[in-house]
Amino acid sequence: MIGSAVKSMAGYCRHICLYRGGGGQGLVVMLLLLLVPAVLCAATGQETPETDKGIFSLTFENDKFAHFDDNYTNGVRISWLSGINDVPHLLRTAAARSPLFPDHGDSRIEYAAGQSMYTPGNIKLVNPPLTDRPYAGWLYGSVGVISENGIRLHQLELKLGVVGPSSKAEEAQKFVHEYISDSPEPMGWHTQLPDEPGIQLTYQRSWRAVATTEIYDFGIDFTPTSAIALGTVFDYVEAGAMVRMGKDLCLDYGPPRVQPSPPGSSFFTKSPGLSGYVFGGVTGRLVAHDLFLDGSFTEDSRSVEKEYFVVDLIAGAALTWKNIRFTYTHTYRTPEFEAQHGLEQYGSMTLSIKF
Repeated sequence: MIGSAVKSMAGYCRHICLYRGGGGQGLVVMLLLLLVPAVLCAATGQETPETDKGIFSLTFENDKFAHFDDNYTNGVRISWLSGINDVPHLLRTAAARSPLFPDHGDSRIEYAAGQSMYTPGNIKLVNPPLTDRPYAGWLYGSVGVISENGIRLHQLELKLGVVGPSSKAEEAQKFVHEYISDSPEPMGWHTQLPDEPGIQLTYQRSWRAVATTEIYDFGIDFTPTSAIALGTVFDYVEAGAMVRMGKDLCLDYGPPRVQPSPPGSSFFTKSPGLSGYVFGGVTGRLVAHDLFLDGSFTEDSRSVEKEYFVVDLIAGAALTWKNIRFTYTHTYRTPEFEAQHGLEQYGSMTLSIKF
């Protein structure tokens, strides 16, 4: 059943390709242990159209790519996206009947874990200014359901985790800074937001290839996106769009990123050889609540006056070789709080392997 569905999907991908022709030390060690065997397996495994056991993705984000070391300073996310319709029957039935998901879509379930860290502008200060962003960490696990029908992608994700010292963001940053030249030791983590549980529900929707064209054998498509997030960590709504240009543009909705961010996805289809594209986009976000700026729900803590409207500008490139996709995204973000000056920048790399 699944093999037949995958074969149909592969045929559909060939048809819709626009222009045919083609937390601390333990966390780092865990990611390496998972990544190395996955790469070896993908490199040696035989590729067949029927193979669709799932997609492994590792995302790493850091502002050092832009020569900064403040605000949203680091994020890591590891995920496993199941094969087509390899979803518990109850969830698949609920997705099929829900207005949140498209008709006749293929559903998948995604499990993920991640860590994000935030710091003020000058990490060398023992007592950062009260007008600057507080130190904070966020460690979480998540489960999500996605549904895709070749035109639209819908994603619903529930995160559960902890904000505060238990997130181990302090240990992770200090460990990494020991091995990066010219990186000062962060001195103000004792002022970070206190421990409290976090719960986050996010729904994202992408409309693929609303408009397509071709210029000198290069395909171009335009994908609008929208999202809403509710919970104790973030409350926001956002809307935006992404433009892709490249050779052999098969089914792809842009790379996954650590939220909040313009929507992307671990989902992609295999390429018969080497293919790639460049992309750019813009997203506007109305923010009602940001725990990392507004401060703790449960205790007195540091906080700053946030900006209620934030814009993300992104640019990047993706390369797909058979069942492996590598992407880089550079993000420019407008100030998130009143005392922040200039655009925030960070880079994001994602390696995805389709089994």
